[in-house]
Amino acid sequence: MMSPFGSKKNRSLPVRVSTFDSELEFELEPRSTGQELFDLVCRTIGLRESWYFGLQYVDTRNHVTWLKMDKKVKDQRVELHNNNSNNNIYIFSFYAKFFPENVSEELIQEITQHLFFLQVKQSILSMDIYCRPEASVLLASYAVHVQYGPYDYESYKDGMLAGGELLPKGVTDQYQMTPEMWEERIKTWYMDHEPMTRDEVEMEYLKIAQDLDMYGVNYFPITNKNKTKLWLGVTAVGLNIYDERDKLTPKTTFQWNEIRHVSFDDKKFTIRLVDAKVSNFIFYSQDLHINKMILDLCKGNHDLYMRRRKPDTMEIQQMKAQAKEEKQRRQIERKKFIREKKLREKAEHERYELEKRLEHLQDEMRMASDALRRSEETKELYFEKSRVNEEQMQLTECKANHFKTEMDRLRERQMKVEREKHDLEKKIRDADFYVLQLTVENDKREAETEKLKKELICAKMAEREATARLLNFLNSGRKSSTDSLLTSSTVSQANVNQVSNMAAISTPSLTTSSSTNDMETAGGADLTTTTSLSSSSHYNIVIGDNSSGISDDFEPKEFILTDNEMEQITNEMERSHLEYLRKSKKLVQNQLQTLRTEIAPHKIEENQSNLDILSEAQIKAGENKYSTLKKLKSGSTKARVAFFEEL
Repeated sequence: MMSPFGSKKNRSLPVRVSTFDSELEFELEPRSTGQELFDLVCRTIGLRESWYFGLQYVDTRNHVTWLKMDKKVKDQRVELHNNNSNNNIYIFSFYAKFFPENVSEELIQEITQHLFFLQVKQSILSMDIYCRPEASVLLASYAVHVQYGPYDYESYKDGMLAGGELLPKGVTDQYQMTPEMWEERIKTWYMDHEPMTRDEVEMEYLKIAQDLDMYGVNYFPITNKNKTKLWLGVTAVGLNIYDERDKLTPKTTFQWNEIRHVSFDDKKFTIRLVDAKVSNFIFYSQDLHINKMILDLCKGNHDLYMRRRKPDTMEIQQMKAQAKEEKQRRQIERKKFIREKKLREKAEHERYELEKRLEHLQDEMRMASDALRRSEETKELYFEKSRVNEEQMQLTECKANHFKTEMDRLRERQMKVEREKHDLEKKIRDADFYVLQLTVENDKREAETEKLKKELICAKMAEREATARLLNFLNSGRKSSTDSLLTSSTVSQANVNQVSNMAAISTPSLTTSSSTNDMETAGGADLTTTTSLSSSSHYNIVIGDNSSGISDDFEPKEFILTDNEMEQITNEMERSHLEYLRKSKKLVQNQLQTLRTEIAPHKIEENQSNLDILSEAQIKAGENKYSTLKKLKSGSTKARVAFFEEL
């Protein structure tokens, strides 16, 4: 076989092959076949699972078709395009032509998974594959995980997801929600994902996407014998028949194990079934080109369907063994990395805590320094106050001595006053006694006076009588009566003067007693002096050193695993993975239902497409892709053919 590379530039065929993440350019010989170009592309990108893929191009009649492997490239009506050098160039697209039934069991290489991920993602965003809004958000979170890695709260910034195309336009137009609201819901899913490698995230994406109704289905317009317009869906497990207005729910289905032969004659397509008692399954297409594509896809999907149900070839077994070993090695390395990462995070957390503690201690030390400075200032203030207090104490002592002297003087004066008081009291008692005696004497004298008054009255009466008698006598007894009267008046006047003198003596004694009481009150004054003392206090702050034993530099240990340990880890990871898949699938369904409920109030009913309405009806009926196919396969092949013909 000749080399696909040309020896002369003027004889070469310039070819550009576009994948979803790269563009490849080659120079082929004019006689190079499609298989040689395809093999060259696969070798370049390192792809071994080449049976899923093909090279697609637009022919001169503007039909999209697949490059035939057994024909020369230049003989396949490939439309030429001008490149930057104004030279003609053949342009092809490297796409997945066939889809696996179960991506997790069939896809082996990471490059295969990556190419399927990119193509399915693009088909969902371009709405070639219908995806419900809540599932679109979940798939977008996985796409973000692939692009940015596991969620990191430090590196993530609000608005980071707004620039990329993450959701189908039909989803965003259907709800009255801002990009920030969509980003917040995608971020919520993104945060919940476990740390995974890129290939694991892409596989999770594909496992969700393969449950979509339009995943892996190639649709072609056909009619039955009644000229009813229908859709033929060519899939990995068989042929589905859809209503013209419903690409989600098939009307009937035929698996590849029920089909024996596929052929077409012009626009008539005939499918011979395994059951000889059942008539052929016949439909009509629009033109010959579509029939060729249908036949090509039927042949390839049928071969892969039968191949899956046979033991793996040595090449497949070798690829799976290598992939398993590589996956185990990566899982061990990842587990080691996660362990080291946790240790690193723990060390960084402890370091952060120590730094935080150090900052806290520094703050405390700074506060302690300020407190110490304030304490020194307070100490100096206290010293000044102490000096002032000492001066005040000295002054107080002087005053106290003065007060003591004055108190002694006042005490002596008080004692003197007490003596004088005692003397005065004695004099008062004597005076009282004397007054009492004078009172008694006065009473006696008053009695005598009364007696004298009475005697005087009697004397006057006697005088009148005597006068009367004297008148009778001439002047013989006049002189003797007058002398007797003068003597009695003199005695009475002397008694009255004596009583007046005793009353005058009693009044000064009372005045003296009152003055003595006033002096006693004045002498009872009390003087008190109080002295206040000030005291100062201080405290010590002890700052502990770094006793945790964790250094700033951290170097992870080298882990060496034996074969038994490696096998044990592998089995453990497989069990954990299966358990995780079981739980996560149920959890995802619950989360999808929750998200559907959350965004339902924002739905704009008039912006719903026909597929949205059909999907809502499917949800209400509790149907999905697999339950519908299971129900359709329950009937006999003959009944399904008859049902198709009557559509």
